[in-house]
Amino acid sequence: MTSHPSPRSVADLFAADGRLKAVPRRPARREALLAHLAATLFDDGRDYRESEVNEALLTVHEDFSALRRYLVIGGFLARTKDGSAYRRQQQTGSPEGAITAVA
Repeated sequence: MTSHPSPRSVADLFAADGRLKAVPRRPARREALLAHLAATLFDDGRDYRESEVNEALLTVHEDFSALRRYLVIGGFLARTKDGSAYRRQQQTGSPEGAITAVA
């Protein structure tokens, strides 16, 4: 058995209308979901305002603030210290999801 969840496991989290049924409680399953959301909702190398992040996350689930927090804590999105800008990260695990500056 591989350590990576299958793409099917992520697809199972969504209803037919493309909305997320629920945010998984299991860490591995939630991490697979977050990786999927980061890759599908946010372009690489682009800065996003918090309102843009919220709007993107609202397309899949009403609890956008929890998803945004999970994405930052998990290192999928980096956030400036003042919270004014977000950027998709290639690797997970940045300390507290913080970046010092967004050019």
